[in-house]
Amino acid sequence: MKLRLFPYFLLVCILLFFTSCSKSPVFERYRTVFKIGDQEEWATKNWNDENWKRGIALIPEGQIFWSRTKIDILVAPKEFRPYGLQIDAYGEYEIFWDGVLIGKNGNPGQEANLPPEGELWTTYNIPTRLTTEGEHVLALRLSNYYFPDHVGRYEIEIDDYEDLLTGRLIESSYMNIFAGAFLIASIYYLFLFLSDKKEYPMLIFSASCFLFFILTMSQFVRTSVPIHYSLHVVRLEVISSLMFGISFLIPLYFSMQFPYPKRKLLLGIFAVVLLYFFIFNHHFFNFTIYNMAVSLWTFSFMIVLYGVFKKAKGALLVSFILLLCIVLRYSVSFNISLFAGFSLILLSMLYLLSLRIKEQRIAYETSLVLSTRLQFELLKKNIQPHFLMNTLTSLIDWIEEVPKKGVLFIEALAKEFDLFNQIENQTLIPIEQEIALCRTHLEIMGYRKEINYSWQEEGIDLDQKIPPAILHTLLENGITHSLPLEDNSIKFRLVYQWNSQFKSYTFITLAAGVRKRKTDIEEGTGTRYIKARLTESYHSKWEFTSEPTDHGWKNIIKIYT
Repeated sequence: MKLRLFPYFLLVCILLFFTSCSKSPVFERYRTVFKIGDQEEWATKNWNDENWKRGIALIPEGQIFWSRTKIDILVAPKEFRPYGLQIDAYGEYEIFWDGVLIGKNGNPGQEANLPPEGELWTTYNIPTRLTTEGEHVLALRLSNYYFPDHVGRYEIEIDDYEDLLTGRLIESSYMNIFAGAFLIASIYYLFLFLSDKKEYPMLIFSASCFLFFILTMSQFVRTSVPIHYSLHVVRLEVISSLMFGISFLIPLYFSMQFPYPKRKLLLGIFAVVLLYFFIFNHHFFNFTIYNMAVSLWTFSFMIVLYGVFKKAKGALLVSFILLLCIVLRYSVSFNISLFAGFSLILLSMLYLLSLRIKEQRIAYETSLVLSTRLQFELLKKNIQPHFLMNTLTSLIDWIEEVPKKGVLFIEALAKEFDLFNQIENQTLIPIEQEIALCRTHLEIMGYRKEINYSWQEEGIDLDQKIPPAILHTLLENGITHSLPLEDNSIKFRLVYQWNSQFKSYTFITLAAGVRKRKTDIEEGTGTRYIKARLTESYHSKWEFTSEPTDHGWKNIIKIYT
């Protein structure tokens, strides 16, 4: 299946999965009311609760309070298949169904004296005789000692008891596999980034996948790890923090793939907006998470639209995926749409990353071909007719006038061709061999042009290797385009420096002046050869700069480690 079609396939699978798994409800829930106090009669089905409150702002000192919820059973359970009650309630409590105690979670009212007990998510069996069709009352006797200001509606689900027990385990299994896929992607692209530390989109994608993995595990940890309600706020804090990180990293990634004007300023404003949602009304976790998700989508969509306007590769597909996330939001619940939407967005990020890797691979393969072609062009340049004619003419003059120097001229010329013959098919050669080639060429050009050329080195590490003839190319450019000093000399200086991040070669030409180069107008063969050779050996982990100075020309080659 083509990569660009995969997000659509995944979306269809998600929609079909949740549609096929949906079933008709067996109950209908009505309003929940609360009252501070503790009376056993409040559990009975027919107790008059008209004066009870819809909510309580604060429960003092872990005091007992009750809640009552009217429930209508629409379909009676099948024989030998009793209903179960799955409840997510904040506190330690006892559960009564039509006045009958059906479960206990912790020690309500004794939290100050006893260690925390009970779980936040629990499932209880409801006796079949209590689940006849019609109206029933669910009453909870609760205490909320650890967070007295966190009192609200609880979530309940009534269905086949065995289905409730296995349903969340099955859901957790699927989500663990789902989360594991993003963990593997995170580790894989982290290693890719470590091999090429200039590819920051890979690092951001890796971090986004890792945060999404933790977010998924934090959301679905309830089925595998028992959590007391006193730790629930910690879990929500973790989820909010992860949402904050993901909400910033995804637009940052898109901004690197689709650059736009004043990027740093707009990203700073967006970060301030996220901080506002994260800090203010922080304890309204669902509200905070929703606002950050909306901000993430809005800012990302604006960036991608700019990419569509600029006709950037992949922008149109990503914009369509973001629109699909809106459709998904109104098709399923918020939690499901949040995780499904994130998965689609991360897949779109992966698609953009694959396009980038493909372009780099094509560029690398092109550089290999270009390097070979330029290699032959440079070799041809050194044996082209006018080079040979000028060299032979100079050689004849030296043999006639000073035969001994003529012999040295011949030896230098033979040595240079021998060195070229040794290195022409190699990707990397010892720096010592490259320097020998440069010194030999200076000797030849000194005989030809009768200019005093000198060579200096500083900090050279003889254990290092370098692509062949790139320093020779810089040397040749310096000879061709430089004017001699007053003492009829041109000096060349090679400086090697290194640190934990990169190693660099600085090649300096010291001359009286520099003639106007063809490369000032367009990139010449020599420069293209240098860049092609660097790309062939170091991919994108290099940098080449060339600029005039007050006393000549300076070239810097940086190779990142």
